[in-house]
Amino acid sequence: MTIAPALLVLLAHCLLLHRCMGSEAGGVFDHGRHGVSLTRVEALSRCGGGGRTSPSSPPGASTPPPKPLLVAAPCEAGEYPVLVFLHGYLVVNSFYSQLFQHVASHGFIVVAPQLYTISGPDTTEEISAAAAVISWLTGGGLSTSLPSGVRAEATKLSISGHSRGGKVAFALALGHAKLAVPLAALVAVDPVDGMGVGRQTPPPILTGKNHSLRVAAPAMVIGTGLGELPRGPLLPPCAPRGVSHAEFYGELNRGGAAACHMVARDYGHTDMMDDDTPGARGMLTRAICRSGGAREPMRRFVGGATVAFLKKWVGGDGEALDGIRARPEQAPVALSVVEFLGDEAVVAQIA
Repeated sequence: MTIAPALLVLLAHCLLLHRCMGSEAGGVFDHGRHGVSLTRVEALSRCGGGGRTSPSSPPGASTPPPKPLLVAAPCEAGEYPVLVFLHGYLVVNSFYSQLFQHVASHGFIVVAPQLYTISGPDTTEEISAAAAVISWLTGGGLSTSLPSGVRAEATKLSISGHSRGGKVAFALALGHAKLAVPLAALVAVDPVDGMGVGRQTPPPILTGKNHSLRVAAPAMVIGTGLGELPRGPLLPPCAPRGVSHAEFYGELNRGGAAACHMVARDYGHTDMMDDDTPGARGMLTRAICRSGGAREPMRRFVGGATVAFLKKWVGGDGEALDGIRARPEQAPVALSVVEFLGDEAVVAQIA
């Protein structure tokens, strides 16, 4: 008779400890409860023949997208918000497949267009192409590329991007192209606006003036501590100081939507990519940019932070994001900056 009450007390203590240690904040850094389907979808044929879907695409996909896609979606039937993710400069969308699967496992559909194979410095065509993909998917084009019973909640559409893709995501959020629906949230992962101050790629996004970027949607900027440092004496940094994450966050208008800034202190510009990035381009992601070593912790951090932010501003559930804000040490990487604006404007600078 004395054991049962003791067990109940112990069980209650364990449940409370689990909650206090971040059942939500910590949980977003782990794979979610959903199984994930990863599908390639071919683009509209340049010859005007209507295009075709890849063998992995569901039969009956009759309206191909304007750009090739990699789509990560939960396997379980239901309606899920959409995140469009834009790849970095001269890399392949599949280099982020593990990151996409992490986000999708928490109940989101991730749509990653391959915006180009080779591109010059001008991002104007990328901005237009990304807007065209958004128009296609909000018009129902994505429906036949999803698992059976899975539907895209296209009115709750967010955008993310890495490196130059982060710049393009900002451009879309700032109205550089007309979008079919308003954006629910913006997540920029180590965004870069060119080679340095005075050497921005067109169209320039950063203005050089604090609080000058008026983004209507809640915005998260994720930075890297090593991205601004060169890998060696003959190589430029992959995210040069003056056009990197700090400037994007610093120029967000303080009177606009809520925003936050998190910086992974000991990780580099490409450390959120897949463990295996094949081919010459994949080799360059490790050879050119300074790295913190194993990519898995950084990938878990970027995936988890993205999920927490989307849960807050798309799903209306702020528990995970509030948990990160209250206890940033729960992240799988050391954070040098954790800053929030709006939504009670809590600021934390971490040594």
